[in-house]
Amino acid sequence: MDVIDLAQKFIRFRTETGNHGEIMKCLQFVKSLPELHDAKIDIFEKDNLAPVIFIRNTESEAFDVLVLGHLDVVPAAEEMFTPVVKDGRMYGRGTLDMKSFAAVALNSMAYVLKRKLPLNFGVILSTDEEKGSKGTEAFLAAHPKISAEIVLDNDVGGDIQKIVSKCKNPVFVKIIAEGQEAHGSTPWEGIDANEIMLQTLANIRKYYPYYAQNGVNPENKWVDTVHFAKICGGDISNIISRYCEALCDFRLVETSTTADLRKNLDKCMVAGVRYVIVSESTPVVMSEDNPHILEYKKFAEDILGRPIEFEHIGGATDSREFAVKGSTVIMHSGTGEGMHADGEYVEIDSVKQIADIQIKFLEKLAGERDVSAVICDPSAASFKETIRRHGKFSVKNAKNDVLDGIRDTGTMLQAGLLHFNKTCINTKAEFGAYAWDEKSSSDAVIKENDHSMDQMRYFVRTIMKREVRAYGIK
Repeated sequence: MDVIDLAQKFIRFRTETGNHGEIMKCLQFVKSLPELHDAKIDIFEKDNLAPVIFIRNTESEAFDVLVLGHLDVVPAAEEMFTPVVKDGRMYGRGTLDMKSFAAVALNSMAYVLKRKLPLNFGVILSTDEEKGSKGTEAFLAAHPKISAEIVLDNDVGGDIQKIVSKCKNPVFVKIIAEGQEAHGSTPWEGIDANEIMLQTLANIRKYYPYYAQNGVNPENKWVDTVHFAKICGGDISNIISRYCEALCDFRLVETSTTADLRKNLDKCMVAGVRYVIVSESTPVVMSEDNPHILEYKKFAEDILGRPIEFEHIGGATDSREFAVKGSTVIMHSGTGEGMHADGEYVEIDSVKQIADIQIKFLEKLAGERDVSAVICDPSAASFKETIRRHGKFSVKNAKNDVLDGIRDTGTMLQAGLLHFNKTCINTKAEFGAYAWDEKSSSDAVIKENDHSMDQMRYFVRTIMKREVRAYGIK
């Protein structure tokens, strides 16, 4: 898969957040890619929220690796949806944020499928990341069992020589000032909503200073910040404003909480002014000693031929939803500038390098999971034939006697010889429902929602032969 060609095709779709028709055209284009023919692809939509496309090589919801990204972009002039390649750079809306790296994610999926890497691998691409990822929230709420050991996040564009280890918590706050109308010539007869709003914002600045290029610029930039994104009040010049509204974008470091913010805001409100927290998130904090991150960093340094540093950023991405679940989130992207601006571009070599780094990293993970054979239910004739036809793995019939399997598995559990990874969510769930069929005239279990129980028995009877024999079981 040519990632640059695919990125250019993505850029031509005018997928500004909320442009549902164009977004759906783009998602259908993804579904049609021949390199993804063997993947499982679903487009999720709920209510009137933005759709999410979910691509994976497994039916399991427990992933070794998930790649997250988005295909929506901020608004731009028409010409920015025609990619321009010049002097080693690709210009256009979404080149850096982040259609180039959505192409990288799909390239990784195509590679996993083609090479049949023994990884549970998936890609989730949202289409409203630029306005809070409500579609993603709905998708994850509908799929609560989705988990990932590792999440690759390329939505931190700017410098390929840096891996992000911390992201701030974005908190959006609406402030509402309500006054009393009066004629502009007699302000003492009214209450100016604009004035009391300005007083409130000035109070906020006492807790959250104004940092600007020509003003205060902190030596340590890992600090809480706020910018007043929108201030709107008044109708015409000769009427004292009765209403004013401000939208504030707070970015909090990991040591600051939303509760701390509320306490400060409570102190800042003047009479006639109130606030509403529109949305909040969680900071993403990854240990720089995490073994997965260090492994990835090594591959990146080998491919780039130079050291890579860690950095902290004020932005937020969808990976925060997995960071809170304990996933290792690796945040790394290509080099470029102009995110959300007219001159947005990405360095083409950096896109190719990110693609190479991902492939090498996935190969390493897969190499640690060598597959000598696939153990199958003896009755699964068509499935076994499919595996044999592909020619990569041998096939072995499982010893699938139910009663012997239950007895042996119980013995291995009691002996402490059978352990389960934290990602085995389905297995844990099935334990509670696995029961004897009381209506049966002989010993038999209820054959419902028991695939993981079957797999566990196959493993014990077919793989743990030495351990089983050691306990005197034949």
